[in-house]
Amino acid sequence: MTAITVVGVPGNRRVRLFRDAAVAAGLPEPTVVSWRDVCAGARVDGGGSSWIRLESPGEDAETDRLLRGAGSEAAHGEIVGLAAWHRGLVAAARRVEAWGVPLLTAVDELDVMFDKRRCHALLRSRGVAVPEAFAAAGYQEIRERGWRRVFVKPPHGSSASGVVALGFGGARERGRVVAYTSAALDGGKLYNQLRVHRYTDERTIAAIVDRLAVDGLHVERWLPKASHDGLVFDLRVLVVAGRVSHVVVRTGRSPMTNLHLGNARGDLPGVRAAVGEEHWAAAMRTCEAAAAACFPGSLHVGVDLMFGRDHGTHAVAEVNAFGDLLPGLLVAGRDTYSAELDALLSGRFTAPPPSVTAAPPSPSAGVQAQVVADLPSQPVGREPSRLVALPQPAGGTVRAPIRISESAAVTALPGTFARGTVAARPPHVVLAGPSDVVAGQRALGGVVAGPGVPRVTVAGPGGAVAGSGVSRVAVSGQGASGGGSAAGAAARGGVAESWAVR
Repeated sequence: MTAITVVGVPGNRRVRLFRDAAVAAGLPEPTVVSWRDVCAGARVDGGGSSWIRLESPGEDAETDRLLRGAGSEAAHGEIVGLAAWHRGLVAAARRVEAWGVPLLTAVDELDVMFDKRRCHALLRSRGVAVPEAFAAAGYQEIRERGWRRVFVKPPHGSSASGVVALGFGGARERGRVVAYTSAALDGGKLYNQLRVHRYTDERTIAAIVDRLAVDGLHVERWLPKASHDGLVFDLRVLVVAGRVSHVVVRTGRSPMTNLHLGNARGDLPGVRAAVGEEHWAAAMRTCEAAAAACFPGSLHVGVDLMFGRDHGTHAVAEVNAFGDLLPGLLVAGRDTYSAELDALLSGRFTAPPPSVTAAPPSPSAGVQAQVVADLPSQPVGREPSRLVALPQPAGGTVRAPIRISESAAVTALPGTFARGTVAARPPHVVLAGPSDVVAGQRALGGVVAGPGVPRVTVAGPGGAVAGSGVSRVAVSGQGASGGGSAAGAAARGGVAESWAVR
């Protein structure tokens, strides 16, 4: 019998609502696996399930801590470690992928949807209407760009956390600056609150933006939104198996229309009538195109769509992997989860096979696979001249000792996977030519071994750096230093061996 495993936060409303829809559809009650257990290295075979659904890991402080790899839980609402959370989520999803059961959200697509810069670039490259955008490192760079009104977004934020609507006045306003955001500074830390603040003090605004900029910023030109009944609005459009399924109008008095910020659902028939059928149909086609062209391996995506003031223009603001929490919204008698199950059970959506088929190691098993690139131009990773591999913290999926026979730049970051040759090998990394390897750490002119890579050998010019979890580093080549190197220190291009103390 068809069965589904849900990876989520047990007891969370998202899990409960999907379970209710599955049972109502005549399916067995889904098996629920906690993100906490996945982060701890638990291996699950899917329990005989036909599919695995990845549900949001939000609203659980301990899961948040584990995904960030932090030593303690964040304070309630604290905006911290967003890039680390993103890496942790994708790494955890890779572990689930290695269970060998088709996923209803492709991990590669999950990765992109939680990186606003990459998502925006992908949408634009596929011809989807999006606002103009640029990357920035801080407030001053945004100011110097000269755009009068922008939305500033942390690349890996969600639920409007850290989003700042920023406006710069012209000569008539004497350069006045105004910002709207749910973020607030308190005691040197930044918190996301359930209401929108209006700031006019530039020093405060700059401090907030610069605090958000620790992982870079995605800055979009502010598209003045259409209004209805005196309130600005945008849409959350749920696309299921390539078709628009459910639409919610989100209305508010500030530029932020997220419903959890005290805003309200608007009058869908009224908005649709005001927009006009021609413009409405064009906007829905845009949402479907965004899903089909960019995220075909995901059963559902939530598209945030904005209409311009003239209703004749529109643009996609974001695409959300977990954008189907629209409780109480029924279309043809179905809620969002029932619509997703109907598309799945009717065959309108076919989940792609998992891209990682090797069995994941246990938390103490070390490295169990390798990726081979014989030529620097071989298209193994995401770029033709680079090998992208995946060493992960203990308990992850396939990890990648890397063997390079030619000069190459190798990036091994949590959350990416090289689609190259995968085979069982001893747990080590061998470089036969001058190369740079980054394994979750910063390259220091040679090899940097991060968690999950217990041994590194460099046979050519270069050095080695042992990171946490590295038990041995051996370096041979010109300019032997004759000295040892402690974990975390560089062996600069010489013969050196060190044993890390964990």
